[in-house]
Amino acid sequence: MPRFEPHPSRRPALVTGASSGIGAATATLLAARGHPVALGARRVERCRELAETLAKDGAEVFAHVLDVADSGSVERFVAASAAALGAPEIVVSGAGDVSAERVHELDSAGFAAQLQVHLVGAHRLVSQVVPGMVRNGRGDVVLVSSDVVRAPRPRMGAYVAAKNGLEGMARTMQMELEGTGVRVSIVRPGPTMTGMGMDWDPQTTGEVLEDWVRWGLARHPYFLKPENVAAVIAAVVETPRGTHLTLVEVQPEARSR
Repeated sequence: MPRFEPHPSRRPALVTGASSGIGAATATLLAARGHPVALGARRVERCRELAETLAKDGAEVFAHVLDVADSGSVERFVAASAAALGAPEIVVSGAGDVSAERVHELDSAGFAAQLQVHLVGAHRLVSQVVPGMVRNGRGDVVLVSSDVVRAPRPRMGAYVAAKNGLEGMARTMQMELEGTGVRVSIVRPGPTMTGMGMDWDPQTTGEVLEDWVRWGLARHPYFLKPENVAAVIAAVVETPRGTHLTLVEVQPEARSR
């Protein structure tokens, strides 16, 4: 008799930030592996376009507008997704963006906005889905963090604070949920080629990269692809029950010399 029942054959997944980057790549991979997937983001048209593409390949998908900074929007997304696909078995929280201001030059509203999306937004999501997972005795929650927790980067102070808070929340949840069947995992990517920071002007981008080099934060010029991070997220949630990958850091590999 196994200690744990295996994962059910059908595991509905919620993916936030699914309009681009890591979120879109994760939604695509989970759908390809047979998971029903709900795609949520503010840019819902992009989610719908991706959902249509995935559906043509036979995936069971659902797209709905989502603003993680709005509690009502999170509630509506979760409810609509559950009605369309069933109670979520997998939740991937990856919505967000990053600004490039120095902490002392960023006003408090801007600082708080980063916390609202990356930290409070993640809490809005888990508070809506985890109680149901506990009742069902199983589920996977993946919180997408950043290697800035281990190695802070200049001009990203609000983002650094938010991701530290996110990991603190995750570690607390791991203790609180131990023995419930619900696994909370942190996936901590290093530099990744996503849409984050793509709206910075060339001068800001150059100054940011110079600061990274100055502080030894850019060992080589290679970035992860969103698909690289998505593969790790899929491995985390598909790990057989009885094993809990609590923290996985993903870094880009330098090219062989």
